[in-house]
Amino acid sequence: MRVTFPFSAIVGQEAMKRALLISAVDPTIGGVLVFGDRGTGKSTAVRALAQLLPKMKVVAGSPYNIDPAKVDDPDVKTRQMPVPVVDLPLGATEDRVVGALDIEKALTQGERAFQPGLLAQANRGFLYIDEINLLEDHLVDLLLDVAASGENVVEREGLSVRHPARFVLIGSGNPEEGELRPQLLDRFGLSVDVSTPEDVKQRIEVVRRRDAFDRDPAAFAAKWKRKDGAIRREIVGARERLESLEVSDDVLETAAGLCMALGTDGLRGELTLMRAARAFAALEGDDEVTVDALRFVAPMVLSHRLRRNPLDDSRASTRVERVVEEVMG
Repeated sequence: MRVTFPFSAIVGQEAMKRALLISAVDPTIGGVLVFGDRGTGKSTAVRALAQLLPKMKVVAGSPYNIDPAKVDDPDVKTRQMPVPVVDLPLGATEDRVVGALDIEKALTQGERAFQPGLLAQANRGFLYIDEINLLEDHLVDLLLDVAASGENVVEREGLSVRHPARFVLIGSGNPEEGELRPQLLDRFGLSVDVSTPEDVKQRIEVVRRRDAFDRDPAAFAAKWKRKDGAIRREIVGARERLESLEVSDDVLETAAGLCMALGTDGLRGELTLMRAARAFAALEGDDEVTVDALRFVAPMVLSHRLRRNPLDDSRASTRVERVVEEVMG
């Protein structure tokens, strides 16, 4: 069994780790976009988070990871499986992503059968796209359709298949290599920037831990098992508390004020602010969603939703923080 680098052993990058945890608590937030330097732990963090999450129950034999709770059959057979993390390569074909005719069965058995693609594998898990800003336009269009509906519909080669495809979309990339299409950018709930550590001690610790993991992955993972277990319990507890946390009108009014002051388009900003603040409060073990929770998540939620301002060349997150101070004091 392949051993994954422990989530709790990742040095620094606190904003990225918190954003991933918030999305794990409430997948409806819309996923996380991580932009920054190469070699800063982006893909490591995503895979570590998936291993951290409790195993999920699926219908036995289902290629779509169907939730047994949504099947009207009390005798349905089930099994436990790890939360899937599916990589979508930049060069993937459309058939590989959405699924296609199973050629082997067609040739050997004369049977017209559907071969599920990456979207089927990612259902109820994570779909990870590295260098997402380089993704081909036709695949971006596919993702936009599926993200909006939560279903993958395949109509081709005499096949008519519809299956659930709900996943947490995680994208990473280097902004110097190109920008993301606005339509896809808007689909991400949270966005964080990561950078190479500039503290010497932190850099040394990163190298030390990675070297220890590469030399003996099992022993290193065992050393961090207790801390990973504590984070897992935080996630489970936050999921249980999530629905009981109400967002007050005062917090909603502040969220609307922030979005209006920043000039964000539509109402997705307010909706995501509310959900992210509630998930953050649940992670913190709070009994209510406070303005402080809103203050914490605002840069993650709003920095990628800003219109360009040719008169202001500061970073988007800096602009959000400035407006947060103006609106919230």
